[in-house]
Amino acid sequence: MAIVESIHDLPVQDPPVEEFSSADLTWTKFGTSDNHDDAALIPYDRVDEFIIGECSSLECPTRFHIERGRKRKKGSLKEYNDDEYLEYKLYWCSFGPENYGEGGGILPSRRYRLNTRNRAARPQSMRGCTCNFVVKRLYARPSLALLIYHERRHVNKSGFVCHGPLDGDAIGPGAKTVPYICNEIQQQTMSMIYLGVPEENILEKHIEGIQRYCASNAKVNILASQYVHKLGMIIQRSTHELDLDDQASIRMWVERNKKSIFIHQDSSETDPFILGIQTEWQLQQLIRFGHRSLIAVDSTFGIKRLKYPLCTLLVFDSRHHALPVAWIITRSFSKPDVSKWMKALLGRARSVEPGWKASGFLIDDAAAETDPIRDIFGCPVLFSLWRVRRSWLRNIVKKCNNTEVQRELFKRLGNIVYGIWGGSDTAVALEQLTQDFVDQTAFMEYFKSYWVPKIEMWLSTMRSLPLASQEASGAIEAYHVKLKVKLFDDSHLGALQRVDWLVHKLTTELHSGYWLDRYADECDSFQNVKEEYIASTSWHRALQIPDSAVILDDKNHLFAKVLSQKDGSIVHLVWNPGSEFSFCDCVWSMQGNICKHVIKVNMICESRQGYQPSMSFQSFKELLINLSKKPMEDSVSQDLSMAWTLQMLEQIRNLVEVTRADNIGTVVSNLPLQWASKKGRTGVGKPSTALSLSSGKRVASRQKSRKRKRLSRLR
Repeated sequence: MAIVESIHDLPVQDPPVEEFSSADLTWTKFGTSDNHDDAALIPYDRVDEFIIGECSSLECPTRFHIERGRKRKKGSLKEYNDDEYLEYKLYWCSFGPENYGEGGGILPSRRYRLNTRNRAARPQSMRGCTCNFVVKRLYARPSLALLIYHERRHVNKSGFVCHGPLDGDAIGPGAKTVPYICNEIQQQTMSMIYLGVPEENILEKHIEGIQRYCASNAKVNILASQYVHKLGMIIQRSTHELDLDDQASIRMWVERNKKSIFIHQDSSETDPFILGIQTEWQLQQLIRFGHRSLIAVDSTFGIKRLKYPLCTLLVFDSRHHALPVAWIITRSFSKPDVSKWMKALLGRARSVEPGWKASGFLIDDAAAETDPIRDIFGCPVLFSLWRVRRSWLRNIVKKCNNTEVQRELFKRLGNIVYGIWGGSDTAVALEQLTQDFVDQTAFMEYFKSYWVPKIEMWLSTMRSLPLASQEASGAIEAYHVKLKVKLFDDSHLGALQRVDWLVHKLTTELHSGYWLDRYADECDSFQNVKEEYIASTSWHRALQIPDSAVILDDKNHLFAKVLSQKDGSIVHLVWNPGSEFSFCDCVWSMQGNICKHVIKVNMICESRQGYQPSMSFQSFKELLINLSKKPMEDSVSQDLSMAWTLQMLEQIRNLVEVTRADNIGTVVSNLPLQWASKKGRTGVGKPSTALSLSSGKRVASRQKSRKRKRLSRLR
């Protein structure tokens, strides 16, 4: 076969099928006589369909992961070759490149060896597959992608087939009769076992999964039943105590789970203990939902009960639920130590997605260091009120017996916080609060000893940082409540002072719960799990309450009534409506949580006159006012401030329009025309005549029959 040295000699291929693979393309030797690979040129917008087709091979069903990636900005190169990339991604078969089956050691996917003579017949882990290819989005022609296949066969370094139905004996005895189990099926099965789902239900879902790769027969069902039963026994018999000494036990765990660790620093005389945990699935979610979006933190969890406090980094998924993407276990919150794990986490994300960047960082602790966030992540810092609100409300309900006193006390505390924009004197307000509630000795002693010494720090942080919305605060609180239920189970209280127990609970039960939630939602399976997941935040539960169920006190604005949707005879009272410090008499609110009734009432109060705006809106308004203030009349600085303000307002207006629009096409059609450079202006948006004449009918028919594909199929 002749070797082609120029991309211009490669034809653009666009197979008419919906999903296509390497077998549907004509490959050309591209490069030099000394170094060349198989190459093909396809439209860039069909790369996803090519990857799906490659994953669906009957001979070697698999998944491909991004082993390496790089990006360039348009215009960054003054001189470039025809094959220079705008985007570069190296895709590797998920059964490689490492080979964890060599030497007969304990495999990471099966951490505890079974009591059998032979090795596990079908280890579900990486087996040294060398199949990999590169996708280059061309710098000169961004609409095209250059595919370069380095190795199209699914073989190991020795040239033997290392996975799939054609793998005869390279992976263990009886390989031909063992059904194929991909990582997704195994993770699904393990998650259901950790969550306590009955074995018969687990087996049913397990068999449904493996039937995607092989036909159903009695032999397959028997082997699947044995697999599920043995995996359940392994999980039930597993223990967090790998060693009697907790420090030695956690070292062993770290050694066995290196791919789930982004930083580990053992305690010494000079350095504190730091352990950063992030599984590969969590890394994918961080890249997917954290890029150009928000990252939140649930900090200092268990500071009084755990050996080391736990800090969780969260992203907001497609339903705006808080999703844990990293856990940091440490007692040190100094700038140098915080910078260590933040740099390690950011470096790990950018090793997979070089252009990854966060748009904002939500903190919930006024004492948290913000300099490392701004220096490392390079994004604004926002503040969430959920921790302050929860602490005050829980202690008011616990230490004050009179309901009317509870309502008024919570309202007064909220007025102190609202006063940071009204110019009120905090010291005077606190003194007045102490005098008016002098008979509430239990709460006032708690408030004076715990909050009064540092309340100025908290109010100063709220004044200086933009405040997060109720939806974001409710999502973080929902994660916090779920974490607390998982960790503070009475049967495990004796293990709270062991780090290996904490790591085991996080990476098994909690991780499995969130994995199954996302899987059920994206694959539209496990309907009961999906319904519970959707309704897991107060914000989404509030959306189910009709406006007609809310009755406002339009005269004095003192309270609101919310009719129960389950029992029409029950009416919930919400005092101080329109405020983040509203007080509801429902059970969920009396536990200190942000309930759906408060959120629903505040939604309605936003459009009514006479109610104060939310604190997040107050903070945003103050930010715009400060931004627009002119340092000197009729100065250039005034023009610059006005330009910044108008730019921000335009971005917000566009965002609101996109969010509320039912049809995205109407929004796009109203956008201003974007001109290209003068040199290529006449050709922008003009399709090629030859291409449209030759393939217009075929492309039109394919687009009509093409179904919308989910991004989750590629992950």
